Amino acid sequence: MSDMPRRSTGSGGLSDPRWDEVDEYLALRLLPADDALDAALEASSAAGLPPIQVSPLQGRLLTLVARLTGAREVLEIGTLGGYSTICLARGLAPGGRVVTLERSPHHADVARRNLDRAGLADRVEVVVGAALDTLPTLPSRGYGPFDLVFIDADKPANPLYLRHAIDLARPGAVVVVDNVVRHGTVADADDPHPDVIGNQEMLNLIALSGALEATAVQTVGVKGYDGFLIGIVRG
Repeated sequence: MSDMPRRSTGSGGLSDPRWDEVDEYLALRLLPADDALDAALEASSAAGLPPIQVSPLQGRLLTLVARLTGAREVLEIGTLGGYSTICLARGLAPGGRVVTLERSPHHADVARRNLDRAGLADRVEVVVGAALDTLPTLPSRGYGPFDLVFIDADKPANPLYLRHAIDLARPGAVVVVDNVVRHGTVADADDPHPDVIGNQEMLNLIALSGALEATAVQTVGVKGYDGFLIGIVRG
């Protein structure tokens, strides 16, 4: 994909040209041309949004996870320009819906336009406001329980996002959290960065609560050295 980012943008650090080359090689062979996603990237860039969306290969993974789980109710925390939202919506079961939470009204407007262009506006509800404020209101607004939750927002709040995700998900639901490795700093007990501390606290919560049966996968590619967590909500 010619417009894939060539440097690390998601983990904020280490990158290697070989990782980029392999990502591009795989994308060219596994992903068909995609006008809607290309247009979403272009529109997001033109609107001044940061280029921190998932990569094309990661987006396809989200689509496949949604399909594999037969998800009808999907929650996304962190919309940005709607790139990952498009990928999640494409994996929905018939009649399904994505509820995506975005703090920035500007980002939400860009996402809505991207979703409309992709023909998915009728399957997605964009909720504007700080996620920690809007999450508790979702049940009273008729959203949930959720079959799949994707968390990709401000990392210091990840422990709180995860608590809400578990409370709002049905038993057996899948939870995916992006950017948990952050070029290896997650294993550094002395790293003072709030993003690192947020991920460490989230992992400690999982270890202590037993509410999520989970694993984490380290990744390299156009997003640099990072990784994601995936788990199943226990009953």
